Amino acid sequence: MTWLSDTWLDLIGLSGLLNPFALLIGAYLGWRADSARKLWIAGFAAAALSLILDAATGLLHLPQLVSQDAGALAMFPFRFAGGGLMSALAFWLSRSRKHG
Repeated sequence: MTWLSDTWLDLIGLSGLLNPFALLIGAYLGWRADSARKLWIAGFAAAALSLILDAATGLLHLPQLVSQDAGALAMFPFRFAGGGLMSALAFWLSRSRKHG
């Protein structure tokens, strides 16, 4: 007996919160941000661009990096959170590197 369904595991795992594309996009945009106010935009862009990338690979019938059970609307907030957290970490690292 599991306490989380497969959908929740997808949302928390590689399809959602820990999606590698969302994390990479968030890290890049956070590193390039010149203000902490832009981290919300970086998180939103990471979620949107990673979902667009998933849709494009599906339309082109390319192999998916990770299979998913949840839909795009369910994954968006989790990818937004993952990309936003990664952008905040990258922003902090870039600031400490420039000032340290």
